[in-house]
Amino acid sequence: MPKQQIIEVRVVPNAKRNEIKDEEGKFKVYITAPPVDGKANKLLIEILAKHLGVKKSHINIIKGEKSRDKIIQID
Repeated sequence: MPKQQIIEVRVVPNAKRNEIKDEEGKFKVYITAPPVDGKANKLLIEILAKHLGVKKSHINIIKGEKSRDKIIQID
């Protein structure tokens, strides 16, 4: 059975560029998308997948769908 990983993420929407910063074990992700119609969450998943080297389908937001603070599960 594959190992799952849980990470905490703080999202900053409407940023000038897409960027990930690791601050004491908690990721701070700056994204250019606005927090409208799930655009920010979709871009967040794309950025995390690329950064972590996993498929987008392996990343799920398990808490904080409509919040800046999110709990992410990576399969």
